[in-house]
Amino acid sequence: MTSAPALTRPALRVPAVAYEPSVLLMDEPFAAVDAQTRADLEDLVRSLWRRLGVTVLFVTHDIDEAIYLGERVLVLSDRPTVVLEDVRIDLPDERDQLSTRSAPRFAELRSHVYGLIQLAKKGRRPDTA
Repeated sequence: MTSAPALTRPALRVPAVAYEPSVLLMDEPFAAVDAQTRADLEDLVRSLWRRLGVTVLFVTHDIDEAIYLGERVLVLSDRPTVVLEDVRIDLPDERDQLSTRSAPRFAELRSHVYGLIQLAKKGRRPDTA
């Protein structure tokens, strides 16, 4: 497993994947970048994921980012933390920022994930969902 918050800096993109990890852990790597750079980096991550076939575990608090990047979104409960729901992201594999984010299905998924987060904030647990 390799941690890769350094993917935000071009010179450090290669070391994160040079050792051909089976899992790439990315913990909020784009938190400190502007919106356009974030979009470019999201597309870069999707491109690397498709080319290398590596599993990417991406931690984010940004619902849109999670849906755009993911095949699944794990929504976590409040403490003690458990998976509230494993949401399957059934968007096409080929994605681009404008058409994907403006698709009706993207909006539906965003609304569903947002609703789950609100339930988690109110203390909802998987056994009471």
